[in-house]
Amino acid sequence: MKRMFFLIPIASWLLASCASQSVRPITQARDKLAEIKARGTLVIATDADYIPQSRLLADVPPGEDTKCEPTQYTAEQFEGFDAAVGIEIARRLGVEPCFVTPPWSQLVAGDWGDNWDIHVGSVAITFERMNALYFSQPYYATPTVLLIHQDNTIFQKPDDLSGMRIGVCVGCTFEAYLKGTLKMPGVEIEYLIRDPQMVAYETEEPAIEDLSQGDGIRLDAVITILPIARQAVLSGKPVRILGEPLLFAYASVTLDRSSSRDAGTLLSEINLAINDLHESGLLKHLSEKYHGQDLTQEAARYDISAVNQLP
Repeated sequence: MKRMFFLIPIASWLLASCASQSVRPITQARDKLAEIKARGTLVIATDADYIPQSRLLADVPPGEDTKCEPTQYTAEQFEGFDAAVGIEIARRLGVEPCFVTPPWSQLVAGDWGDNWDIHVGSVAITFERMNALYFSQPYYATPTVLLIHQDNTIFQKPDDLSGMRIGVCVGCTFEAYLKGTLKMPGVEIEYLIRDPQMVAYETEEPAIEDLSQGDGIRLDAVITILPIARQAVLSGKPVRILGEPLLFAYASVTLDRSSSRDAGTLLSEINLAINDLHESGLLKHLSEKYHGQDLTQEAARYDISAVNQLP
């Protein structure tokens, strides 16, 4: 906003100056981006153990001369695709990235109490989540797949898992898919699995561990995103991917709708940063590095402005 200057009496000028000084901090405090820039840090929530998306490097010391709080982690202490995206966004905002690791169920529920600024954790855009969260331009599109035990010879296609025990992360799009209630802007969904027995987990990792115990011992399948499924296979888990992806979901950076600060300018700047990451090819490079393939092209074509999130 351009400032306008006027010739006014000295006494009035002093009064206006004092009022301006008293109002400015309140104005900044109400704007999320202004608060972040004044603090010099972007507090990013992500998962501590969601390889290849994010992983906390517990043995790595924090970076020197950091502005991060003692309860936060510095960029040196995290690796993975989501973490790298968060670091690049912070760099484009001109601040230091600092990481925290709240539970997934708390992250997707909103009402963060301004304890962190954004969540970079492969969160798919859904109409239901829009009640609690703002979504950025997607940074990649995640294929949703099924994992079954490698010894299984019965399941040949997804609908063979109707009525079976499927491990699913609570509050995920996968859970809504299995319930038949998932609705995502711009995506048509075909529900192939009927009346599954859902076994809830905080994340997919412990579900994959249970599936690895043996065919049908604890679970019949796990539903997850392709990068997590591929990582499980590459790490030697006795599991395999069943058939083609069930659907593609668009993963975004999220902000809390219930924040006491205005998130509009921050959301706009994050969208600009993600578009730059798409256009520069850096997102493609990061996806190929961590996923072994480019999962960003569909996300780059998604029109987030059509969602009309801001009032």
